[in-house]
Amino acid sequence: MSTSAGAIYTTENSGRNWKAQVRETIDATLNRVSSSGVQGASYFSGSINDIQRDADGSYLAVSSRGNFYLTYRPGDEFWIPHNRGSSRRITSMGFVKSRLEDGLWMSTAGGEISRTTPGSRVDTQLIDIPFDRLQIKSGGYGILDVTFLPNSNKAWAVGGGGTIFGSTDGGRTWQKNKSADNLPTNLYKIKFFGDKGYILGSNGVLLTNA
Repeated sequence: MSTSAGAIYTTENSGRNWKAQVRETIDATLNRVSSSGVQGASYFSGSINDIQRDADGSYLAVSSRGNFYLTYRPGDEFWIPHNRGSSRRITSMGFVKSRLEDGLWMSTAGGEISRTTPGSRVDTQLIDIPFDRLQIKSGGYGILDVTFLPNSNKAWAVGGGGTIFGSTDGGRTWQKNKSADNLPTNLYKIKFFGDKGYILGSNGVLLTNA
């Protein structure tokens, strides 16, 4: 279980008792490390967006202003803050193939996507984790969610204005899918269950592959 302040708890008896995994909240961590080189930490508003947990128990969170992000691995005592890999604000982030060990992806304002180097372990002790910018022609529409399919080089990205992009080379290059171009909706989430994919958009839009 996690909270909007960054507290993480685990239970081993079906929820009767909970044990804290981090020693302090995110704002306490940032107050302690505000001079460490994390850009924007001194402007932290006390809230984070969309805490995500991977299949191995690692966590990822983005500051509400989109100016930096934080990671947590099981065994760490604190959240570790990181600079974003771009001068643009973070729009969204996630785990590649649902595991920190497989990498991180990041979308930034203006429709850019980047990811950590494939095959390289993400060193969460670094303030500046290296990201590689991916080739995508988004037309300026924001990319709101990305998914990398397990046991495959396929990936999908969705965003504003009904935009859908597909990749067959692990995200290095992206091609536009026009199936939702005529829908007046923003596409917020994409999720696959096996070969079946679903996209959730505004105004009650729900798309699925054939």
